[in-house]
Parts: sequence; structure tokens; C-alpha cells
Amino acid sequence: MTALAEAIRRPGARGANLVVNAVLVIGGSLFIAALAQVSIPLGFTPVPITLQTFGVLLVGTAYGWRLAGLTIALYLAQIAVGLPFAAEGEGGVEILSIATATGGYLWGFLVAALLCGWLANRGWDRSIRSSISVMLLGTVLIYAFGVPWLAAAIDVPLLEAFELGLYPFVIGDLLKLLLAAGLLPAAWKLVGRKDR
Repeated sequence: MTALAEAIRRPGARGANLVVNAVLVIGGSLFIAALAQVSIPLGFTPVPITLQTFGVLLVGTAYGWRLAGLTIALYLAQIAVGLPFAAEGEGGVEILSIATATGGYLWGFLVAALLCGWLANRGWDRSIRSSISVMLLGTVLIYAFGVPWLAAAIDVPLLEAFELGLYPFVIGDLLKLLLAAGLLPAAWKLVGRKDR
């Protein structure tokens, strides 16, 4: 099976498909960077509310694991070289280090996008029920990286890290994953290639 982005490419047009892939990867990284700028800092935690997770889940699932991995890797590289693409316009390699409270979430984006894309390549993005499962698994992976990283970065116990880096975001992330999960089956209907 193919992911949504692969289904819209022209069969046999290798050169054109390479251009399409490049546009998708660059566009996807810029889309996530733009969503990162929709940021609401919270006074009690170093982790802001952003729309990044929505972008990561959507791109990861729509692109399939290969393109999703390339897209998030490019996004992280853009941050590392100093582009202001992380939340609150931050950039620089230190954002991705263990000393930064939000670095684990960023690395979790890569793993989550790969998993979401891998599941999409197996058809999990075709129905609302399975799309919700994909998005939920991706979100859990982001937190699995982000919360322990946060605990280590600011030197707090893991339970306190849950209070700072998970609990305040659960409702918002559920809404984001439901929105992303609803878009994929709808997009497949528009493409009209559900059988691929």
C-alpha cells in the first residue's frame, strides 16, 4: 500500500516524482516550522503549547515513513543550523541537546512521524478509527521521548515532569490528533484511490 503523498504522484515519472518529493519534504518542514510559531508559553512549565504535533502527525501519516522521516530530519537540521523554526522562534543546535527542556519532544517528532508513516503505508490512514489509532500512537511516542528528557534537562522527578510536560497538554493534543485523523480518510476520498 502507499501513503497519500505517494498516491498522488504520477506512475513512471521518476524525474517529476523526485521534484514532487523534494517539494513535499521542504514544504512539510516549513509547514511544521510555521505551526511551531503558533505558541502559547505557560508560566509554570518550559514547554509551550504549539501546533507542531498536529503538523508532525499529519505530515508523518500523509507522507509515508520515508518522506516523513526525511521531512522531520530536514526540520531538525533547519533548527540545528540556527533557523528560528522551533517553538517561540528559537533555533540552534543547543535546542536539540539534552540540556534543553523541549529537545526530547523534537526528537520524538522524528520517531513518531516514522511510525505514523509506516502505519499509513500499511493502510491505517484509510478509516477514521484506524487513523485515530495512528495519531494516538504517534502522540504517545512524542511524550515517551519528551517527558523523560524534560525530567533530565530540568532535574526533576519523572512524576513532576508529567505535571509539567504531559498533563497540561493532553486535551489540546487529543483535539489535534482527532483533527489530523479526520483529515486523512477525507483526503483519501478526494484522491479517489482508496484501494491502493
